[in-house]
Amino acid sequence: MTSGKLSSYELTQLCCKALVEKKAENVRILKVADRSSVTDYMIIATGTSEPHLRALRVELHRALADSPARVIGVDTSSESGWTVVDLFDVMIHLFSAEARNRYKLENLWREAEAVSLNKVLGLPEKKEEVVAVKKPAKAKPAKAKPAKAKPAKAKPAKAKPVKKVAAKTKVAPKKKAVSKPKKKAKVAVKAKTKSKPKKVTKPKTVKKPKAKLKKKR
Repeated sequence: MTSGKLSSYELTQLCCKALVEKKAENVRILKVADRSSVTDYMIIATGTSEPHLRALRVELHRALADSPARVIGVDTSSESGWTVVDLFDVMIHLFSAEARNRYKLENLWREAEAVSLNKVLGLPEKKEEVVAVKKPAKAKPAKAKPAKAKPAKAKPAKAKPVKKVAAKTKVAPKKKAVSKPKKKAKVAVKAKTKSKPKKVTKPKTVKKPKAKLKKKR
């Protein structure tokens, strides 16, 4: 289908540029020409609020004002979260995040061909990073060569000088076991009592007999 002098693909490009410039989120493009007799392309986008949805609709009207394409109809209701702009070759669905999650329009057209937004806008495609997984190389069993054992030369161990340690502790002399004296009989006199010295009687002086003097004749 064509709309004026614009092809359906060119009209899709014009609408997508207007939506992206007005900060529409999660823009998806589905080619439904082979599965629908109503339209060729379907554009689905998300607005952050009701005022944002109105701004997106107004931006579409402004972008199409200088083109030969005409808006056939607009279906919207206050605070519904879903606005449909019908351009005959292209049909645009503007959703709030909650309404888009509730109706899940993409799932109804899951068999349709998805078209890249960057391709429509003429931007370079984002290359997905492909991480090459290297297969682990098969380890070849290494042939173990018998190692020749070299006789180890025994080195004489150097005797370390023994440090003399000064004996700090004095050895106490061993105490000899003192045997307790046996108890003496009761008759024995205690050694502590001093015996009284006996009185020494003086010897009586012996009177010598007086020698008789010889008379001198």
